Amino acid sequence: MGDVNASKTLFRRVAAVAAAAVAVIGLAGCGGLTIPADPDGTLQAVSDGELRVGVSPDPGLVTDRGPDGGTPTGSLPDLVEGFADSIDAEIEWTEGSEETLVGMLERGDLDLVAGGFTSDTPWIDQAGITRGYPEIEGADGREIVLLVPLGENAFLSAVERYLDEEVGSR
Repeated sequence: MGDVNASKTLFRRVAAVAAAAVAVIGLAGCGGLTIPADPDGTLQAVSDGELRVGVSPDPGLVTDRGPDGGTPTGSLPDLVEGFADSIDAEIEWTEGSEETLVGMLERGDLDLVAGGFTSDTPWIDQAGITRGYPEIEGADGREIVLLVPLGENAFLSAVERYLDEEVGSR
């Protein structure tokens, strides 16, 4: 009886391994499945292209663009410029209120939003958020996050890898 049970157990294990192998092979054939993925292709679109960034002024992090509509200044715009350089992207800046910028992000008019957003942001249902970064200059202990389009996980991962290298993660 022991040999029969051992044979059944061995058969079940071999069957489970074979099923797992078939599943992996099947997924590999699904158009080059990449994880994390960007359903809308944000990372691919902005790399060697244009990165559309919304900024909301916040003392210590982002100063406004001034009357001439120039480049915003501060620690967050500096980080965004560094990220853009790392993916060979040119930045198109848009300044606005948080609500306006999140709406633009949801509509696909922006790729990234920076401002005084913290890990407690109320926009979590409308945007993807990075991990919190309390070490950003001007954060004053707040865990600052950047916003990205919902579901664009490869882009989110690229932004976080850059921020991890530049300011460290929590």
